[in-house]
Amino acid sequence: MSDLFNILSLSSSAMAAQADRLRHVSENIANADTPGYQRKTAPFEQVVEQGQKTGAVQSGPVELDQTPVRKVFDPGHPMAGEDGYYDSSNVDIMVELADAREAQRSYEANLKMFDQARQMSTSLLELLRR
Repeated sequence: MSDLFNILSLSSSAMAAQADRLRHVSENIANADTPGYQRKTAPFEQVVEQGQKTGAVQSGPVELDQTPVRKVFDPGHPMAGEDGYYDSSNVDIMVELADAREAQRSYEANLKMFDQARQMSTSLLELLRR
């Protein structure tokens, strides 16, 4: 029975990490046109309790993508320099959409695993009641 509860814990930690990843992706998409904005990522880390790896994951500290920002030629832009260029963001919408799809699929897989473990534990409890 403890293995089933362990699966529930692992699945829920993975779903929370993927939800955090989706939040960063949506922030990046929302700020894709913000001059000077740097793309945010949050790597996953294993959870360690009492020196032992639990198998659960969590989002690590937010990191800024070090890809250089794009220079955009727009002499009419208020932030443009004397040469007519300004620093745009380093967000690539196609990369963000791919990350969002990957996070969504991973979230759905963990949700199915969570639901299966819940159904199995419910069935086990019903068998023990008989």
